[in-house]
Amino acid sequence: MPTQAEWRSVIERQLPPPERFCDRNRAITAAYAGWYRQEPWLFKWAGMAAFASDQVGVALATAEMLMAPHRALREEAIPPPDTALPDLLRDLYGRGVSVALFVPIALHEEATAQLLEDLRVIKQANDAIFHDTGWAHLAYIHRGLEALESCLTASEERPLLEAFRMLDEGAHRLCDPSTVEEGRALIDRAAVAMLRHEQMTILPPYMERLSDLGRRLASLGTWLDFEGAPGLMGQPSFSGYFGLPAVLLGTRSITNTQDRWTWIENDLLPRWFALSAAYTEGCPVDRRLAALAECRPTALQRAAGAMGAVYQALSLQ
Repeated sequence: MPTQAEWRSVIERQLPPPERFCDRNRAITAAYAGWYRQEPWLFKWAGMAAFASDQVGVALATAEMLMAPHRALREEAIPPPDTALPDLLRDLYGRGVSVALFVPIALHEEATAQLLEDLRVIKQANDAIFHDTGWAHLAYIHRGLEALESCLTASEERPLLEAFRMLDEGAHRLCDPSTVEEGRALIDRAAVAMLRHEQMTILPPYMERLSDLGRRLASLGTWLDFEGAPGLMGQPSFSGYFGLPAVLLGTRSITNTQDRWTWIENDLLPRWFALSAAYTEGCPVDRRLAALAECRPTALQRAAGAMGAVYQALSLQ
């Protein structure tokens, strides 16, 4: 039976490298979407994760844009993020970058440093959730519950194992007409257990590292586009649930574990379970997930790639 490390190695080989923010995020999102579409009645956490990861992609496309000027330079020539502005100017000038270019680049770096660091933290959280839970889905799909029971042995891993045991029990009860409703309830409870594990165990260390600005931006950027509807109205979002004033004033924050779970429990989960219960092939949710599973870049991600190409064309190296 493969070990946990071997399962993780298998899934990591399917992903672009960590430095390719948008490409890696799209691959993670596609994996979640593919698992859900494979068994929509079973992998309900993966369906939610696909939409959440897709929304993280908006932040990472912004990060790609902010990094475009320095990515046009040779990677080994990029100074550390905390380089003082005078040192950064001397560094760029010493490498022959014209004054017309190095001044805007240096000012851009100084102005966006904190925001870019916040976006890197969000990217790391996206990777961490997939690292923690993605391999477990792969192992369960290919080898069943036995594979997870042989791998998840540490005490801190028990919540994930118990969630998959609940999921497996629910799947078995669906096979008996007399226990179908019990099976569905267990599968829903398993999805909530996985989500709670993610929210209470994986995310807090990353949320704590965000700046005040990063916390407000993260709270504003939480809508989940389940059906591809125009605009943002009607979509579950943290700011929609608590109200924009509370988010802007900082009295409610997505980085606060209790605030986050209150929104999830009372807004996000009821909407997702209702849509999931009505899921059929070709429905709006399925079309959205099909697009995510195909790794199609969004307009914003295409714009980020185009910006990087523009800076490369300027031959800043």
